[in-house]
Amino acid sequence: MKSCVFFILILLSATAFSQELQIGIMRAYPVSSFQFSYASGEYEIRTDTSIICEMKIDDKLIFKRSDSLIQISKNGISLGKFHVAYINEKKSNSSFSIQSLTPASKKARKYMNNLVIKPEGTDKLKIINEVEMSNYLAGVIESEGGGGKHIEYYRVQAILSRTYALDHLHKHQKDGFQLCDDVHCQAYLSMMRLTPTINDEVKTTNGIVMIGPNYKLADGFFFANCGGQTSEADFVWNVSVPYCKSVRDTFCIHSKQATWEKRIPKLQWEKFLLTEFCYPVSDSIYGPLMYQFNQVSRDAFFVSPHLGIPLRDLRIEFNLKSTWFSCYLAGQEIVLNGKGFGHGVGLCQEGAMRMALYGFNYEQILKFYFTGIGLINYSQWQFLNQQIKDGEHL
Repeated sequence: MKSCVFFILILLSATAFSQELQIGIMRAYPVSSFQFSYASGEYEIRTDTSIICEMKIDDKLIFKRSDSLIQISKNGISLGKFHVAYINEKKSNSSFSIQSLTPASKKARKYMNNLVIKPEGTDKLKIINEVEMSNYLAGVIESEGGGGKHIEYYRVQAILSRTYALDHLHKHQKDGFQLCDDVHCQAYLSMMRLTPTINDEVKTTNGIVMIGPNYKLADGFFFANCGGQTSEADFVWNVSVPYCKSVRDTFCIHSKQATWEKRIPKLQWEKFLLTEFCYPVSDSIYGPLMYQFNQVSRDAFFVSPHLGIPLRDLRIEFNLKSTWFSCYLAGQEIVLNGKGFGHGVGLCQEGAMRMALYGFNYEQILKFYFTGIGLINYSQWQFLNQQIKDGEHL
């Protein structure tokens, strides 16, 4: 019986990796019209009930919100108004280009596979890229990590991005798709265009996901640069994550984003601390420390936990690159000397990139930044996770 369940789960896993994900794209803009053209392969345009046209390489389609419908024009000629439009590839791994017209954008974005367009709200278009998992991951990895990196770093990012995608497939269920293209899901600015090796590393790590000590899929938090030490998760989000412990990291400290400086007007600094936290300026001990704070290692609070001033609140208020900073008074300014760029929890991207150059493999890199995690094929995880659930119900 168990072998039968295992076989079924393997089939389900294979389907999960070959199925199309539904990614809401261009979500940062209230797009009400855009131009579509294709870059490679073949496409046909379907609407509510039928195929309305096939596309040639030079054809341009305009999709525009019109009352509660979508108006479609091809090469300047109206094809009609419809409730929904489907742009389907006729050849596998076809690619296309879309460019927002309202609001106007000078830059087009390129994606692979299929597109669905629906009305949204009173005047917008909902644009959904139905994309194969491997093509999605390649686009995310290039968007998040850029080109020209070591293959082991791309393997690291592939595992983190795959784990996140599989663990958050219902994040945007109420919006009518699974994930979006913004950074609060994963940045997905286009298909992979400039770094062919990313595709190879997605395939090399095919199916591998990261799990935490509780045998759940692990949140692979990452950020640009830790400045020499990662942060405890509860310093940032008030929630402890057992596999995201603070670690010392010397791999990133010579990168450009490892240190920073910012100057803030003294009156602005004082006003925020007094208004929001009733800072005890008259206290003989705490008063002077308002301007003379020394953070040797990453901490959660400004000056002292007794004052209840989270460093994350200062980061948000003054748009700081990180919460790891010390400060001093210089005339009428508070000078902040900081380290790192980002929230600091989990994997330091620039540190991981340097580790890859030094010869560490993807497993060593992940286990350096994440405490007590494991790597497993998704099909095996499904099977074992089901066994755990079955045991709980006995």
